[in-house]
Amino acid sequence: MSDSTATVDDLDARLEKHRVELTGYCYRMLGSSFEAEDAVQDTLVRAWRSYDKFEGRSSLRSWLYRIATNVCLDMLNAGNKRARPMDLSESTPLARAALSPRPDNTWLEPMPDARVLPTVEDPAEAAVAKESVRLAFMAALQQLPPKQRAVLILREVLAWRASEVAELLDTSVASVNSALQRARATLAERADRGAEAAVSDPLDEEQQKLLERYVAAFEGYDMSALTALLHEDAVMTMPPFDLWLTGHDDIAGFMTTMGSACEGSRLLPVEVNGLPGFAQYKPDPEKGGFTPWAVQVLEISDGRLTGFHFFLDTERWFPLFGVPLHLEAEADQVEQGE
Repeated sequence: MSDSTATVDDLDARLEKHRVELTGYCYRMLGSSFEAEDAVQDTLVRAWRSYDKFEGRSSLRSWLYRIATNVCLDMLNAGNKRARPMDLSESTPLARAALSPRPDNTWLEPMPDARVLPTVEDPAEAAVAKESVRLAFMAALQQLPPKQRAVLILREVLAWRASEVAELLDTSVASVNSALQRARATLAERADRGAEAAVSDPLDEEQQKLLERYVAAFEGYDMSALTALLHEDAVMTMPPFDLWLTGHDDIAGFMTTMGSACEGSRLLPVEVNGLPGFAQYKPDPEKGGFTPWAVQVLEISDGRLTGFHFFLDTERWFPLFGVPLHLEAEADQVEQGE
């Protein structure tokens, strides 16, 4: 192997080492799984091409964050703010429920934990990282102007010093502190609009049992058992549809009417947005077995489910989460019997 090849391989390895944390940063900035991965790829390509101009005045990590920030700010110039259904409209009573899709770029997208949460030894640091990719916090971030968003993520989530952020953004420490203050005020206003998920890391015994009861109730399509697990103000969403439902009566009513095709589903656990979740498969009447239907993300607080969110674009989500695009009935039965 030549020295130049070794150098190239070494640089590739040094850049690649930062991929997960950069993806987490870009995901928080953009609210989109796929745009985040595109932004990181663009960042690493730009870094590779311009590495000979990197003067080493900052660390390689800081330099990569500067590039990633510029890439994200450029992508955000279009002004699109990704959101959840409850950020865009009022809750719909079951009697008026209708499935009206909106374009993909409307929605905050789910993300597998493994793609955005680097392995860290400090439990407190790991907990902050998980909290910062949960759907409610992500939705709040999207309401901030792009530079305020960057400041808040760098200061509050990644624990950068104000001077480091000022250098990255080519601004003053006073400007960074002012942006952080405004961003905190906006998030505080939004915090009053709904309860945050209160999920232990790892899940405590009570939360594990709640999830086990949820799987049994959902797979058995037992609405009485499911209703008993839901907070009375629980929320259900189904992007790309803008419909969202509030309260266990309307949710159970929807699942036995418009959502009745979900009866007989199977659930495979996934780790998504710092929360428990499942890949949901519906019975496939044509091929047999089970066909992908949704990535479910569950929010838990005070021993009840406060929110469950069904992301329905399975051709995009299931490969991202590394789960199969079909479950065989026989294989499933064998697994259930083990």
